[in-house]
Amino acid sequence: MSLRPGAGRAGRASGGLRWTSLRLRLVAVFALVALTAAVSVSGIAYWLNRDAVLTRAQNSALNDFRDSLQRNAASLPVAPTCESLEKAADQIGGPDTYQVVLIDTAPDGSPCAAPSDRDVFTLDDVPASLQRAVNTPHKNDDNRYHLHWERISLQGHPYLVAGARINRDGPTGYMLKSLDAERKDLNSLAWSLGIATLLALIGAALLAQAAGSAVLRPVRRLGEAAQRLGEGHLDTRLKVTGTDELAEMSRTFNSAAEALETRVEELSAREAASRRFVADMSHELRTPLTAITAVTDVLEDEAEALDPMIAPAVRLVVSETRRLNELVETLMEVTRFDAGTAKLRVDEVDVADMIMACMDARAWLDSVELDAPRGLLATLDPRRLDVIMANLIGNALKHGGSPVRVTLRREGEQIVVAVSDHGPGIPEGVLPHVFDRFYKADASRARSEGSGLGLSIARENAHIHGGDITAANSPSGGAVFTLRLPVRPAEDDPDDPDGPDRPHGGAGSPA
Repeated sequence: MSLRPGAGRAGRASGGLRWTSLRLRLVAVFALVALTAAVSVSGIAYWLNRDAVLTRAQNSALNDFRDSLQRNAASLPVAPTCESLEKAADQIGGPDTYQVVLIDTAPDGSPCAAPSDRDVFTLDDVPASLQRAVNTPHKNDDNRYHLHWERISLQGHPYLVAGARINRDGPTGYMLKSLDAERKDLNSLAWSLGIATLLALIGAALLAQAAGSAVLRPVRRLGEAAQRLGEGHLDTRLKVTGTDELAEMSRTFNSAAEALETRVEELSAREAASRRFVADMSHELRTPLTAITAVTDVLEDEAEALDPMIAPAVRLVVSETRRLNELVETLMEVTRFDAGTAKLRVDEVDVADMIMACMDARAWLDSVELDAPRGLLATLDPRRLDVIMANLIGNALKHGGSPVRVTLRREGEQIVVAVSDHGPGIPEGVLPHVFDRFYKADASRARSEGSGLGLSIARENAHIHGGDITAANSPSGGAVFTLRLPVRPAEDDPDDPDGPDRPHGGAGSPA
């Protein structure tokens, strides 16, 4: 599975190992399973070999000690001398096999202990538990005394200690055999198993890396394709190879992408048709509206001379004609933004003077508090600034509460204009939609004075300047609309005193 050429550029930076990546978790799981299996097998192998090695060495030493004890000590007389015991101990034990201590009673009745090497093994080295076991007779057994053994540690070295008594009146013999050689063999075995475990762990990690690459590469490509699809590249498709689950996932993605592309094309065609319809309708309405407006102007001038019963109807026709004319002009402006043909015709103006002129033209000077210091110059489109301020102030006067206040200030390279009122504010459910086209807070009122386009048009005019408008509720009550415009548009040429005509890049997107 692979992307078509050029489809995999996005998202490659996310392909590296991270602690939260699936690849790393896969390697960790493989390594953990391999480590558990290797440790378990190595542990079982070690304990089995340890038992086999120690049992073999133990049985060999015990059998040899038993046979040698019977050959050399069984023939001793009752109450042998210490010299004869020492001689027998020397014959039984040896420095290359094991050390022996023989114990019996001397002719004079005193105890005698004869070690084969007094510096290596004496009766004091024999555990008391072993001595009790050796000297305890077994009932109902012809051989009343058995051979007993224990493994002990002396000065950090492992040893096998065994003992047996020859008949009732015979001497007692103890042996001490070093297990250092067996411990070295077992240590070598442990190191070998440890190295094998480490190699198994490394092999599992490499295998997990290979498996992760084979599995996650298609998944990463799918993610890259989904990202490109989200960026608007609706022709993105995945190359499908094989018949496994990943191939099926690729087919599903391609089917979904194809359906999405078809649906988006249909919606785009419908949207384009709707825009053309609005534009054509607006253009077609302008000619009859021009004639109707001229007639209504004449009727308005003659309203005082008309019959009192007809005059109200004439005034209603005049007001509705003007409202219809404003709506058509607004729709024309919307179509310009949608078509990307709206242009800036900028000039350097005093923003305070422009706001005051907007308010004066609409007789709002007595209804609005203005805090706008003169001398704040900005390169703006005067007509579009007038549209913005007319919509913001008019909206505050219509839906807010007195007093309405307009403040102007400069923040860095931006002109900030805040329009606030003392009304009930904007409901939380309405706040995210105040700039949507044709949106009205009270949906039950199909007929109202506003068209639902004023704030949307104001925001589009702010965007074409490279600015924005935000709406919020003041903690002290009322709504606050904040306009932010750059002192100079980003694409404005300071060497051109007349200012450029700059087209708008599309509806709803800042320049």
